[in-house]
Amino acid sequence: MLARIKSWFGSSPGRFARTGFAESTLAELAWQRVRTSAHRWAGMGALIGALAGLVAFVPAGWLASRVEAATGGRLLLTDARGTVWNGSALPVLTGGAGSRDAAALPDRLQWRLGFAGLVPELRLRQACCLRGEVRARIKPGWGRVAVNVLPQESTTIGQWPAGLLAGLGTPWNTMQMGGTMRLTSPGLTVESVQGRVRFSGDASLDIAHASSRVSTLNELGSYRLSVKGDADSAGAATVTLITVDGALKLSGSGQWTAGGLRFRGEATAEPGSESALNNLLNIIGKRQGASSVISIG
Repeated sequence: MLARIKSWFGSSPGRFARTGFAESTLAELAWQRVRTSAHRWAGMGALIGALAGLVAFVPAGWLASRVEAATGGRLLLTDARGTVWNGSALPVLTGGAGSRDAAALPDRLQWRLGFAGLVPELRLRQACCLRGEVRARIKPGWGRVAVNVLPQESTTIGQWPAGLLAGLGTPWNTMQMGGTMRLTSPGLTVESVQGRVRFSGDASLDIAHASSRVSTLNELGSYRLSVKGDADSAGAATVTLITVDGALKLSGSGQWTAGGLRFRGEATAEPGSESALNNLLNIIGKRQGASSVISIG
């Protein structure tokens, strides 16, 4: 200890003597200095440990509140359990703030948030609806965040009953649709830049054997809504709606840009089905003669 003290004050005997302190006093001062340093490092270690503990056990409810805010209250993660790193919740679709419409998915959504190298990776499972484990890489940045849905062996991401759309409110709650929705994608990246959404990649939503309580027909038809993103066009995505088959003919196109979705489409009845589809055409869009114009944005 004394050798260390002398190294602090200088090893020269004269210089050591010029301090004006006895060796015992200097030893006590040195010990206080070591103890203070040890306490400081211990305090920092405790603080870092406490922060790490808080991050590790952030409740799943915190994530649920963030999802609700980001979707304007249209997607709720109810009965959230666990943590943001490993948890589950029951997804519910709603019409937004103040809406009385709601539709819950039949099974809980389970998630695990970890790392693939240095990149956060989200893994999702849902027995009823998701095909296997859906993985997505999350790339945060300054004022932006990108979510890259990774390709799977099958391009199918999930499948849901079309009746869930009733939870979104008007006009879905009036149409009361039946059928099956299937989401497919070979790979898709969705990026939020200062609140504006950009797309890169492809995705399709197929609605098979659609029906509606508003129509007397047992089946309206099958339809495909496709989104094709282009990273070279400022993140704009082309949106296309086509009819695969059926008495209700739907078609349209538009773009999903940083400013939102702009879509124009048309709904018509197959010859001979006009009376059975008349009420539904009045609900879908603005009626213009035999057709109904669908306009968004």
